[in-house]
Amino acid sequence: MTPMWHNGWYRFAKHTPSPNFGPRPAHTSIDLVVVHAISLPPGEYGGPQIEALFTNTLDWDAHPYFQHIRGAEVSAHFVIRRDGALIQFVSCDDRAWHAGQSSFQGRDNCNDFSIGIELEGLDGLSFETPQYETLSSVCAAIAQHYQLHHILGHEHVAPNRKLDPGAGFDWALLQRSLGWSDDSFPVKN
Repeated sequence: MTPMWHNGWYRFAKHTPSPNFGPRPAHTSIDLVVVHAISLPPGEYGGPQIEALFTNTLDWDAHPYFQHIRGAEVSAHFVIRRDGALIQFVSCDDRAWHAGQSSFQGRDNCNDFSIGIELEGLDGLSFETPQYETLSSVCAAIAQHYQLHHILGHEHVAPNRKLDPGAGFDWALLQRSLGWSDDSFPVKN
């Protein structure tokens, strides 16, 4: 039987390694998933631009919006496309560059102890059923392999800076799918 994980790489994801990562601090417990939203250019889905951004191969001159992010060296561990396809860019054993300046439970630099998952979409808009299905299955797999205790949005760990995934994300659906307790998810308003 093939293991589900190999050196932090998930067996059921397409592997597209990014150069934008680093080591986690020694003895770090990976206990948080940060959910993001991304589309490049904003509102356009299905193209190669997200993969190009995370692998430092984006043509900065291909669209006017790209000038706003020119030179960015970023990554997430995973991207989930609108159709539920899962791409992994960074080993979960390593630190991807997804959360930026962030904090959770008094700990700064969430990249150190989190796994970043980007959903193809726009801040505040809805996401597709296949995306929730893939997100639920990958979060369950992460929880079996790491000490995962919390799933939050980028908006929750960088509240004055980020808005994603936003009001269109169905936290209750994800919680029902995983069957986890309320304290694993953002506080309900």
